[in-house]
Amino acid sequence: MAKPKDEGGARTPEEFAREELRRHRETAGLTQAGLGERIFTSGAYVGQMECGTRRLRPEIAELIDKELGTGDYFARLAGAFKSKHVEYFAVAAELEVQATAIYDYASSLVPGLLQTEDYARAVIRGGNPTALDSYVESLVTSRMKRQRLLDDPASPELWVVLHEAVLRTEVGGRGVMAAQLRHIAACVRGNRITMQVVPFSAGAQGTLGSLVSIMQFADAPDVVYTEGPRVGQLVDYPALVHRHWKLYDLARAAALSPAASLALIESVAEEHAKCAHT
Repeated sequence: MAKPKDEGGARTPEEFAREELRRHRETAGLTQAGLGERIFTSGAYVGQMECGTRRLRPEIAELIDKELGTGDYFARLAGAFKSKHVEYFAVAAELEVQATAIYDYASSLVPGLLQTEDYARAVIRGGNPTALDSYVESLVTSRMKRQRLLDDPASPELWVVLHEAVLRTEVGGRGVMAAQLRHIAACVRGNRITMQVVPFSAGAQGTLGSLVSIMQFADAPDVVYTEGPRVGQLVDYPALVHRHWKLYDLARAAALSPAASLALIESVAEEHAKCAHT
């Protein structure tokens, strides 16, 4: 839903960009579908950018500039948007809020939506060993705010597949890991998420990559977000999205049942807790 203008009638950068996109498209005599075809996306996607439910991404903005003959106008507009999240994750964070369902896979770290504060701090500090404490804490705060998504019964359905390595990698120490796994177990027992674990015994089966998140929407095609060290990528090309779905289904097939996965998570949590106390 579009944000209202403030009391002085000023427009936010996002409002200005989407109004300019509509104006330039109509001036060029193009429908939303017509522009979508030229920039290798759909008319529905163009419509979502114009109404504010999809962000004007830099790579899309460059294609729009080329097709509408606007120099680097839309590329500069896209670059003006600020986000509380790291740059490569900013667009994915916005889509996360709009999704009706999210399907995550992680091979080494707990996905951000399920991280405890101490676990998130250890992950962020691990990737930014020389950063100022204020920078680390700002990212921790942003990550915790993202998790409000799980507090709303109307928020996305969340299905998570973790590799067993995630449970046993000591992020932040044994005590932090015990608390983190107990938090995941509580989310499962609270019927907020569906969780499965791919055990070590599964071998190479069910391996997708470091982090994969497939997002579904009520009025838009599925989107895949993949992430590695300091880099993230959105995939919306239908054939590639379909391939990620097939890999995700293979991971679920190789994983333990939800009940067995919960038992393993709670068992490993107790292992971490015992080691922390000794």
